[in-house]
Amino acid sequence: MIDKKNIILHIPHVIKTVDIPRLGKKHQGKVRDSYVLNPTSPRLRGTSKRIFITTDRQSAFDKILGHIPFKGQVLTQLSAFWFQKTKDILQNHLVSVPDPNVMIVKNATLIPIEMVVRGYITGVTDTSIWGSYEKGERIIYGIKFPEGLQKNQKLPKPVITPTTKAETGHDERLTEEEIMKRKIVSPATWQQMKKAALALFKRGQKIADKAGMILVDTKYEMGLLDDKLLLIDEIHTPDSSRYWVKATYKERFKKGLEPESYDKEPLRIWFKERGYKGEGKPPKMPPAFIANMSMLYQSIYERITGKTFIPDTSQNPTKRITKNLKKAGVIHG
Repeated sequence: MIDKKNIILHIPHVIKTVDIPRLGKKHQGKVRDSYVLNPTSPRLRGTSKRIFITTDRQSAFDKILGHIPFKGQVLTQLSAFWFQKTKDILQNHLVSVPDPNVMIVKNATLIPIEMVVRGYITGVTDTSIWGSYEKGERIIYGIKFPEGLQKNQKLPKPVITPTTKAETGHDERLTEEEIMKRKIVSPATWQQMKKAALALFKRGQKIADKAGMILVDTKYEMGLLDDKLLLIDEIHTPDSSRYWVKATYKERFKKGLEPESYDKEPLRIWFKERGYKGEGKPPKMPPAFIANMSMLYQSIYERITGKTFIPDTSQNPTKRITKNLKKAGVIHG
C-alpha cells in the first residue's frame, strides 16, 4: 500500500477519463470509460469484445463527487480476483487484464436490472432499505420486513432488492411483480438471475468472513450473450458493496455505533454530515480525506486477497494504457 503523503502527491495524476481515439467511440459511465471492439487480432477473435477502463472517478448519490488516486486500479484488480473465485457459480465476461486499470471483456447485452442483495438493514441513500424502514415502511421492494429491526442489524436471510440500471441520474426501485409486468426479462431468466445472485453473495460472504470481514450488501449486473446469462461490470468491490470489520461489529452494534467500514460508506457519511445528499454543488473533498479514502480502498483489496497492493504510479496513465493495449493486440501500429 502506498502511504498517505505519496497519495496526496499523486492527486494531480488521477485518471479522470481516458481518450484513445484509435479505439473508436468512447462510452462514458459513472466510473468506467469503455470502447466496443470488433478486433482483427487472432488473439481476440470470436465474439465482440469491450474495453473497460476503470477511472479514479468517485461517484455517490448518483453524482461524480471527485477523484480518488488508485481507486480504478483497486476496482479492476479486485473484480478480477472475484470473477475468478465465482466463475463456477455464474460465468462472467472477463477475458483478460492487460493493464492495472483495464479489463478486456466479452460484449454482452446488458439486462437493465441491478441485482442488489442485502444481508443487513442499513444505508443512508434514498434506495436504502433502512431509510424506508425508519420512516415506518414495512413492505419495501415488495418484501415484508418484521417489526423491531435496528439499523445495521443482520436480516433473517439475505434479500434481493432490485433497481433499474440508470445510465445517468437515480436508479429506481423495482419489485418482482414490476419486472414481470414490464417484461424486462423472461420468468425463466429472472429465476436464474435470483438464484445466481444469492449464490454469488453466499460465496462472497464466505470468502470475506475468512478475511475477517462481513460482506453486508452488494449489487450485481448481468447480461446475455448467445442467450446465456453472464455476470458483467464488477463484483464485490468497495464501490458496489459494503464491507464491515467482523471483529468489532457486534460490540459496536450493541452500543449503537456505526460499524467500521471498508467501502465508500465513510464517503457518503462525510458528504451527508456536510448537508449534501446529491442536490446542488457538492463540497470539495480535502486532500487528507481523499488520501484516507484511497488507503481504505487499498486496504480492502489487501484484506480480501491477502496480497500487497502495489499501485502503478505513472504520471501519464493514458500512455501506459495505450502501450499495454498494443501488447494485448487491441491497438496496432
